[in-house]
Amino acid sequence: MQYAVRASWRRLEWNALTACACAVAALVAVPVVVVLAHLAQPAGGTWRHLADTVLADYVANTLLLVLSVGAGVIVLGVATAWLTTMCRFPGRGFFEWALILPLAVPAYVMAYAYTDFLQFSGPVQSALRATFGWGARDYWFPEIRSLAGAGLIFSFVFYPYVYLLARAAFIAQGPGVIEAGRSLGYGPWRGFFRLALPLARPGVAAGVALALMETLADFGTVSYFSLPTFTTGIYRAWLSLGDRDAAAQLAAGLLAFVAVVLLMERLSRGRARFSAATTERRLAPVPLRGWRAFGAASACTVPFVAGFLLPAGVLVSLSISGGDFHGDTRYLRLVWNSVSVAAIAAVLAVAVAVLIAYAARASANPLALAAHRLAALGYAVPGAVIAVGVLIPVTRLDHLVSRWLEGALGISTGLILTGSVAALIYAYLVRFLAVGLQSVEAGLAKITPSMDAAARSLGTSALGALRRVHLPLLAPSLITAALMVFVDVMKELPATFMMRPFNFDTLAVRAYNLAADERLTELSVPALTIVAVGLVPLIVLSRAVVRARRAAERR
Repeated sequence: MQYAVRASWRRLEWNALTACACAVAALVAVPVVVVLAHLAQPAGGTWRHLADTVLADYVANTLLLVLSVGAGVIVLGVATAWLTTMCRFPGRGFFEWALILPLAVPAYVMAYAYTDFLQFSGPVQSALRATFGWGARDYWFPEIRSLAGAGLIFSFVFYPYVYLLARAAFIAQGPGVIEAGRSLGYGPWRGFFRLALPLARPGVAAGVALALMETLADFGTVSYFSLPTFTTGIYRAWLSLGDRDAAAQLAAGLLAFVAVVLLMERLSRGRARFSAATTERRLAPVPLRGWRAFGAASACTVPFVAGFLLPAGVLVSLSISGGDFHGDTRYLRLVWNSVSVAAIAAVLAVAVAVLIAYAARASANPLALAAHRLAALGYAVPGAVIAVGVLIPVTRLDHLVSRWLEGALGISTGLILTGSVAALIYAYLVRFLAVGLQSVEAGLAKITPSMDAAARSLGTSALGALRRVHLPLLAPSLITAALMVFVDVMKELPATFMMRPFNFDTLAVRAYNLAADERLTELSVPALTIVAVGLVPLIVLSRAVVRARRAAERR
């Protein structure tokens, strides 16, 4: 009888865990559902106006950005991944971790840096005029604030996604692919295109999908460059035209672009399955000499310099010459606002990720697995879409509560949640929960199921096993997850810009506002602070890349 009671209580506990996971996943899905529901709304005057005037530009510019960035990150990411994995040349040990560093620089920060560097009064054009004695109309210089310029900036910022995943795929292939190509009479180039690259296609496709989703989610760069895209259209419809239905319908269009990117990534695999054969032989990179070594080093130097060293150097130079830092409370307030909301969002994201991932692991209930997959979709949704999806239901809830309190108690509360820090953190949680979930899930995968069985055999409850067994073993993964979410929130601009409370600015918002006023020198300090914070997890990640390479070469 006692055993039956204990077993029934344990089943109830598992069900409660699954119910909590499903409830949280449903809460995460609310913004997306709200946005998609507005597709059924009849088109209003604002939407018809946008369709007649700028909608075609939104579609064309967004599509061109996706195509140009896709091509750019493939060339940069695959080339550098292959060179640092399969070749030995001067500087290879440095480049294999340094090529990740552009991820620390938000795209909008790089846009500000390159604008200052390449504008008419910048150092490049000033040096050209001083060297050749040119006047203002004696030469032509490409405009960085253009569609092509945005494509280049996105390519240099986001190619590390492809680099990391393609490099992992090349390492997993081992020396067998090279030897198979030689046995077929393939030279280095033909072996790469016929064997190595097709086998690495899943990793490359996943990296490209990540880069394109980040491109679609960007607001700071396209807004600063005055490029009409779906993201800028959402802000115009919401903030300038005051039409939330039109903003939601544009957000649904942007979400459709994301869905197409994910579908293309899935279709690119087809029914193919890829696996790496185990081997005990070490991966011996091919030594390069002469002009080949110089070419390989140059190919790795260009994306590192263009994606990290140059923009970081420009920001440092601007901050020394006249950055927006005087040791006053304004800057300290910006830092406090950014750090506080990022820390709260990181802790909540990790806690929710543990709940959902553990429920999926501990229960065979299909609802728990569905909740896990549903919660992981947030990262694919741009911040602008999430902001619209959060603001609409939160505003309606505020109005309902206010009317009820006024009618029942005669109290007028106004808008409590709309424009609050709580709503902003909720948007962060929806946006970046998948980042924490991925790290927590990877940590749980390293814990053998026998540990769960041993805990159950000792009469430990589900939550007891989580507290005593899993959490201590998950500590490194939880720290990594919290750190990654923290940095992502620090860099987030679209949702913060739309949802921040009145008189509540972060470093990202401050940098954007200064850039909008063309005060590029003053924005250097908040932008440089964001970059410095972003370097922290990348140092940890770069160490992991170096360890993976050394392990592959010792096999």
